[in-house]
Amino acid sequence: WFHGNLSGKEAETLILKRGRNGSFLVRESQSKPGAFVLSVRTDDKVTHVKIRWQDKKYDVGGGESFSTLSELIDHYKRDPMVETCGTVVPLRQPFNATRITAAGINARVDQLVKGGFWEEFESLQQESRDTFSRHEGYKDVNRQKNRYRNILPYDHTRVKLQDVERSVPGAEYINANYIRLLSDGDAYNMSSSSESLSSTLGVACPATYGTGPEPSSICSQSLSDQAASNGFCGTLNSKREMYKIYIATQGCLGNTKADFWNMIWQENTCIIVMTTKEIERGKTKCERYWPNEGQCKQFGHAKVQCIKESSNNDYTLREFLFSWRDQPEGPADPGCVLNFLQDVSSRQRNLTQAGEKPGPICVHCSAGIGRTGTFIVIDMLLDQIERHGLDTEIDIQRTVQMVRSQRSGLVQTEAQYKFVYYALQQYIQTLIARKRAEMQSIQVGREYTNIRNTGGIGSDSQRSSLPSAISNLSLI
Repeated sequence: WFHGNLSGKEAETLILKRGRNGSFLVRESQSKPGAFVLSVRTDDKVTHVKIRWQDKKYDVGGGESFSTLSELIDHYKRDPMVETCGTVVPLRQPFNATRITAAGINARVDQLVKGGFWEEFESLQQESRDTFSRHEGYKDVNRQKNRYRNILPYDHTRVKLQDVERSVPGAEYINANYIRLLSDGDAYNMSSSSESLSSTLGVACPATYGTGPEPSSICSQSLSDQAASNGFCGTLNSKREMYKIYIATQGCLGNTKADFWNMIWQENTCIIVMTTKEIERGKTKCERYWPNEGQCKQFGHAKVQCIKESSNNDYTLREFLFSWRDQPEGPADPGCVLNFLQDVSSRQRNLTQAGEKPGPICVHCSAGIGRTGTFIVIDMLLDQIERHGLDTEIDIQRTVQMVRSQRSGLVQTEAQYKFVYYALQQYIQTLIARKRAEMQSIQVGREYTNIRNTGGIGSDSQRSSLPSAISNLSLI
């Protein structure tokens, strides 16, 4: 709800145009530095209430005093103030301060650097109480499959293993959730996990991959088949088909490697993103679930051969005979993460162009929420900018809220939340600079028509390589 340096007229225009009765925001007072103003929409008009700062407390010109603005707002949410004319001033919902156009990210970051990151992230923490059930993760039979006791998959979006012994309790359980871009209707109508996902997207098992058993013995029932058996036969939505689907999961335990590869095969996943090292600060974060280069290893029904491994300063890329896999080891700044994302997107795009139908991108760290969520949110927002351009509206906070409705706790720390902003800022700055260079190139071409420009700038539909790192923010 904090909008910083905003005039009264600007506040009225924003709230009347895009808010509704009960929408409110807090802004800095332009007439009295150090004070603030609470602007509230009531009965299709905007009421402005001055918030005083005196004796190291905040008040609204009488009544109770509060140590912080948050305490003052929370109080008047519960106990609305009343104007002298008798009009009640309800604080129903904060005006959406987090939605911006992609091109306006510099101004937003400059505003948040003054202290707004913590406030914006804290409001996420307060709103993201676990409102969805996690019954399967709590079951005794499944507890040994969870890396952390308190990080469990939501029931409504969890991945269910299909090619398992149904008579074995907990056989279909894996600590993993589907993550996708939700429509407004989805956000308020979260239904059963893989059934609702597959009825919309038609996820299917792979036809031919690897050198293991025949596909029929690997995956006995596709998610589409499962949806049909549960009455969820839906038609493929062409608009949704355009957007990526992810699976957020934890780092493998010794007893979950076979389940992990079962899921990869079942979901036709062609890219795995690993955002943790096997061991960090002396603690095991993920068991090694792949063979060394040139070797082959069996994981349950899955036979995996590592046929190629290459590294750069930021991450390692491994290619398996089973499918394509990516594994970064400790990305440290927006530049290297964005380059890594470009590599992942390029490989997914190449698979699609080659006629493949790659399934969800599997992303994991150790717990499957911190760096995993950070990666997914950045990639989702980059996709949005690529599809709709710099004038599209993006909302980082609400995107985090959206993915958290599908797996608990995604984007775990304030540092990771900042990282999302800085990564998007760097990408957008690079995109703007590229467009300027493109325009200059066109101008030069007009002036000197006898010179052919051979320097490829790249198309807007593909992510460009980024300059060297400008920040040492860590995803850890």
